[in-house]
Amino acid sequence: MGIFKKIFGGNNNDGKDEEVVVFYAEQNEMLKRANEEAQNNFKYFWRELYWEYKRIIPAHNFAMVKIPFGQKMKGHEEPIFEHMWINNINFDGEFIYGELVNVPNQLTNVKKGDTVKRKINEIGDWLMCIQGEVYGGFTIQAMRSQMNDAQREDHDNAWGLDFGNPDEVLLVYQQKEHPENLLEHPMSKNMADQVREFFKTNPDELQKTDGIGHTFLHNEAIAGNLTSTRIMLELGADKNTKSNSGKTALDYAKEMGWNHIVEVLA
Repeated sequence: MGIFKKIFGGNNNDGKDEEVVVFYAEQNEMLKRANEEAQNNFKYFWRELYWEYKRIIPAHNFAMVKIPFGQKMKGHEEPIFEHMWINNINFDGEFIYGELVNVPNQLTNVKKGDTVKRKINEIGDWLMCIQGEVYGGFTIQAMRSQMNDAQREDHDNAWGLDFGNPDEVLLVYQQKEHPENLLEHPMSKNMADQVREFFKTNPDELQKTDGIGHTFLHNEAIAGNLTSTRIMLELGADKNTKSNSGKTALDYAKEMGWNHIVEVLA
């Protein structure tokens, strides 16, 4: 709420306290919707990051997730919350892991560099920059939509980024030029021959599991990679294999909302 007070002024209400209450209630509802959109679309963030980790030459400028941190503090009836960013993100289909980027303003129970573990429904936003283009930033765009042109310019200059149209949130790389990227990451399709050759040469790899019981099929389903999922099934991957938490690749695909993966695994 502090950002809105700074931008619009919290005291100049000419005694119209009720209007101020309504205004902040609307902002809270707007940010709540932005939080929900960020959570619902986190799958795109992870899919892009999944492929970024496979690149020899990095393409991303940065990738971060925003999370609320709370602490009950002396003199306050309610916990104090600060919404801060984490980076160095990893995701196992259930938990998001990262390191705190910000230095807390008031909180003393966390510090910059701390390792964080949260579920998707606990995040407030995600933000990614690829070759200068911004993706995500749902809460940021919600706030920018309430600013005038000069305020948006100041905001973007502070970030060193052009967030573009405040009424638009991009989800995937080159979304406007290639809307088909919403269905599948281009690297998933481009790597088809290499994936097929690898598993034909190393068939035992299809059934190998990592430390949390994930097969390659689990990980591809979590990332929404249709082409590689089909190839693995064709070459004999067992879709009924369960992770250490008792989940199949289909379970993860359903939880992530990858309907096109659900169709081939069901």
